[in-house]
Amino acid sequence: MRVILKAEVRGLGRTGDIKDVADGYARNYLLPKGLAIEATGGELKHLAQERQAERTKKDRAHQDAEELAQRLGAVTLVFRLKAGEQGKTFGSVTAKEVAEALKKEVRTEIDKTKVVLREPLRSLGVHKVEVRLLADVRADVTVAIEPA
Repeated sequence: MRVILKAEVRGLGRTGDIKDVADGYARNYLLPKGLAIEATGGELKHLAQERQAERTKKDRAHQDAEELAQRLGAVTLVFRLKAGEQGKTFGSVTAKEVAEALKKEVRTEIDKTKVVLREPLRSLGVHKVEVRLLADVRADVTVAIEPA
């Protein structure tokens, strides 16, 4: 029997996969538990429409992320911190502070986990900070730390 998986089934496949299985396995296990549905013409057509809608949604999200990356690339964030004579600051700029400043500047919510900082910024000057919007869309934001 040909079925469309509605959930991931270990050893068989992932959600949305079309598989040929034994009739008994389908009727006695997959169908009653709601793990799969029979692959009729209408269901296959519905699955194709869902996949197309998902692709369109991903494409739109990718395009929006690229536009946001362009806007973020043009942004320069300025932080004023007290500093010593050697250019070391008394305090630091963290990913959370960068995300909050971007929210104010660009008016878009950016999660602090998307701001890539190995360690907080603790020196005066201009720094480049990477923001990962999607797996393949990144933006470099300029962060300037000036003495207060």
